[in-house]
Amino acid sequence: MTTVAHISFGLLPKVTLLGDRTPAKAGCFLRRRRSSSLVVLSMSTSSNSGVPIMVNSCSGNMGKAVIKAADSAGLQILPISFGSEEESGHVVEVCGRSIEIHGPSTREAALATAYNEHPNMIVVDYTIPGAVNDNAETYCKVGVPFVMGTTGGDRDRLYKTVEDSKIYAVISPQMGKQVVAFLDAMETMAERSPGAFSGYKLQVMESHQAGKLDVSGTAKAVIACFQKLGVSFDMNDVQLIRDPNQQVEMVGVPEEYLTGHAFHMYHLTSPDETVSFEFQHNVCGRSIYAEGTVDAIIFLSKKVMLKAEKRIYNMIDVLREGNMR
Repeated sequence: MTTVAHISFGLLPKVTLLGDRTPAKAGCFLRRRRSSSLVVLSMSTSSNSGVPIMVNSCSGNMGKAVIKAADSAGLQILPISFGSEEESGHVVEVCGRSIEIHGPSTREAALATAYNEHPNMIVVDYTIPGAVNDNAETYCKVGVPFVMGTTGGDRDRLYKTVEDSKIYAVISPQMGKQVVAFLDAMETMAERSPGAFSGYKLQVMESHQAGKLDVSGTAKAVIACFQKLGVSFDMNDVQLIRDPNQQVEMVGVPEEYLTGHAFHMYHLTSPDETVSFEFQHNVCGRSIYAEGTVDAIIFLSKKVMLKAEKRIYNMIDVLREGNMR
């Protein structure tokens, strides 16, 4: 007799994922003359008034989602952004606000000027893996606390850079609060039951928009938990689904979310193939990450203000603190 345990953590109701294909409500739109990389925002809510926030990049999908969430939370967008040298001096419009672009040759100086004018500012980074370390080194050199939502890069180097600079930071491969709660549960299980799945075979499939080049940080974190639980798995064996046709036909991604989704499946099989477990979490759109990012910003600004002894945090720290919106 075969025993199957299926544990699904779909963040949208299954009927929404498979049937309801109504496009998400249009929010903050972007009109641009050229692309950009950084935008400064400032908090204007009564509980966090005066906290300026720089979001990297304002023209990227996550940048736009964060700006939309920030705008809904009452944040004020300031007219400054960092981009390429070719974009320097150009202006983009995000949510009806004109933002001037500064290129790499003036990036550090512009950041230093912004930090001098707004000494309680925080940077939010959603770029590409190859930019993670250089960006973090710039933030640390200037002395600006930051929230790093970008995956990839040399993570050991990233943490060492922050530790050496003693800058406050939230570094997390996953900003979605509910997904992070699932990761917390996985880490707790791995700590309390090491080796519980020894001998089991693990299969991992993850589907993201075609522009995501690397294995997601969330998948890496979950796999690390399974490894602590006794499962042998090579990260190169993760099945990356990036072809839109496969995403619709094989994975079940709604067509309107092909440019922004995260569907993960982890399948475990016992050595004799009589028992299997499946863990799944599906996300359509980016609002879950943007809302979590706003919570991380508020959390970090409080830690900076209180001069907390601990300097480097992750989203599990943010969840355990409570008091989220």
